Amino acid sequence: MEIPKAFISYAWESDEVKEWVKRLATELRNDGIDAKLDQWEVVPGDQMPHFMENSVRENDYVLIICTPKYKSKSEKRIGGVGYEGDIMTAEVLQTSNHRKFIPILKSGTKETSIPSWLQGKYYVDLSNQTHYDNNYADLTTTLFKARETAPKLGIKTRKANSSVSKEVFKPVSEDEPIKIKGIVIDEITQPKNDGTAGSALYKIPFELNRTPSYEWRDLFVNAWNRPPRFSSMHRPGIASAYGNQVILDGTTIEEVEKYHKDTLKLTVEVANKQIAEINLRKNK
Repeated sequence: MEIPKAFISYAWESDEVKEWVKRLATELRNDGIDAKLDQWEVVPGDQMPHFMENSVRENDYVLIICTPKYKSKSEKRIGGVGYEGDIMTAEVLQTSNHRKFIPILKSGTKETSIPSWLQGKYYVDLSNQTHYDNNYADLTTTLFKARETAPKLGIKTRKANSSVSKEVFKPVSEDEPIKIKGIVIDEITQPKNDGTAGSALYKIPFELNRTPSYEWRDLFVNAWNRPPRFSSMHRPGIASAYGNQVILDGTTIEEVEKYHKDTLKLTVEVANKQIAEINLRKNK
């Protein structure tokens, strides 16, 4: 797997923020991501504008650590943050590569911390330890572009002693339970926001650890529509499964974070239990 390179852009607003950014970069590097940080890369005598231009343009991703101070500096074009903002917005205009730039919420809210030019993009909320524990995997899944390839084809055989020749394909055996790896951030659709019904809603894919069977997918959709437990914001009818993904089509990012993730994990567990029971009966 190709090693992803990610430059981290942040405001030098306090020692606490600098230390937090360093810990994040260290964890990313420990997980195999080539995180680039000025604290490690820049030495006295270096040209800072040259470093910032190269860092934004030469890395696969730019992780933007969003705080109220960062938003203020970015929008007022103050200091290094303002200069980096000019470089990043210019690259987006030139290449339309929106997915390269990933907002990371460090403190505040999306309204108070994310610069206006990043508003509307899916962001990764790492603003407290609970969010960090829940959402860090979403970030690494995106940086690695971790996509499963199609399973190997089964062996083609012919049913013997039949007046009609039928081809039968042996399925590949997969015993590992289905699990959700995280949100596929760079495949989230952007809402139209044109004022029509549902135009502010997102289509959000979640990557699975492997490609499930068609039978499992049907069980998952049924479990989502009628889960054993659900919140007051539950939306039946928005779940589907395709390839190695399950998809919620018609929700908001806030709803996923506050309500749907728990229901999603529960419905995956229900589908796993039901498919195990079905397979057990088949093998008797």
